[in-house]
Amino acid sequence: MSVQEVAQGLVALVRQGKGEEAIARYYSDAIVSTEAQGPDPVSNGIEAVKAKTAWWNQNMEVHSAEVTGPYINGNLFAVGYKMDTTQKLSGQRSIMEEVAVYTVENDKITEERFLYRAS
Repeated sequence: MSVQEVAQGLVALVRQGKGEEAIARYYSDAIVSTEAQGPDPVSNGIEAVKAKTAWWNQNMEVHSAEVTGPYINGNLFAVGYKMDTTQKLSGQRSIMEEVAVYTVENDKITEERFLYRAS
């Protein structure tokens, strides 16, 4: 599978609201996921990424989401995300913009790194 196929497949599933399916299909078991902020910004391994995703789904209400890309360069691709969310516990609503840069090796995403828009 080419980087383009992985990138387009991931974006298609995310646009359909099937992020968990995208993780199962395209992520390596040894994925490393790095967030730009938070108390523990690095998640190592597929189970840690699934746990992070489950936490997000339990704690955030997504009102709308825009996904742009993918933008491909060699074995890397980037995807832009813009989400209107409400944190369920606090009720705080906000617009979040970020870019994720993905590395593909052997037909799987081995690294994702999130870059947040400065506010």
